[in-house]
Amino acid sequence: MNMVFLPNRLVAILFVLWLTLAGASVCRAQSLEITDDLGRKISIDRHAERIIPLYGAFAETLFSIGAADRVIARTQADRYPAQIERLPSVGTHMKPNIELILGLKPDLVIMSSSRRDETPEISRLLDSGIPVAIFSPKTFEEIFSVTERLGILCGTREKALELNESLRKRLDAVKAKLDGVEKKQTVFFEIRSEPLTGAGRGSIVDEIISAAGGENVLTKEKGIVKYSVEALLFDNPDAYVVQEGPMNKSPLDPAKRSHFDRLKCVREGRVIKADELVFSRPGPRCIEAVETLAAALYPEFFRK
Repeated sequence: MNMVFLPNRLVAILFVLWLTLAGASVCRAQSLEITDDLGRKISIDRHAERIIPLYGAFAETLFSIGAADRVIARTQADRYPAQIERLPSVGTHMKPNIELILGLKPDLVIMSSSRRDETPEISRLLDSGIPVAIFSPKTFEEIFSVTERLGILCGTREKALELNESLRKRLDAVKAKLDGVEKKQTVFFEIRSEPLTGAGRGSIVDEIISAAGGENVLTKEKGIVKYSVEALLFDNPDAYVVQEGPMNKSPLDPAKRSHFDRLKCVREGRVIKADELVFSRPGPRCIEAVETLAAALYPEFFRK
């Protein structure tokens, strides 16, 4: 049998070519893929290293799962955690500055589905080849799911799972303390004072109220529900929660509003102030919101 001997130089070239092809195959095999909340497959070749979250809740989640060094920009409203303010702002989550985003060269953009998927902004990002993941968590389980999926994309899935486990334990602890509650307190959560609007059943706030042992007086399956003073007086909730933040700046104390003195919660001093960025953002701090509200509604069960 004739033996064919190749020159050393050619052998080396073929070996390098084999390594390149094998490496490319491994990269493809290890590509990361999740499904976002619009049912779209988001696939990236390696863990995201330059991420722009266009919603504060997702920024908080990234910081909480050990991916703070991957976040390269923020929206104007982002103030937590404090170090995020050092990052450049790319507009608001409703009106992001696409030119700034493209100039920062992210390898992943995360958006809230309060933005419609057919908006020109998203189209431009998609056309640029930048992966855009869109999420819309409205329950704790959905928050946990988003957390895990972000962990997969960032390469911090284990930390994401650890965070979820710790948050579940805190929810269980609140539930255990409320075990002796015989009658649920009814709650109205004010999103805006002018015009008066509240959190309906289709919101993370409703989930918070329920986990805190309360019952939402608004029954519509909507996140934000228009409400009238007449309807409020008729429902006469046990507790009135006023959120303060971007959507409800400097609200007037309910005790100083016309006709509100007819509410038993106002007369009995059961008006609770809530930080909008803790209560209304579907992120890790929603569990803090549950703990805060539960202690305010049932202080006798939370005294040390």
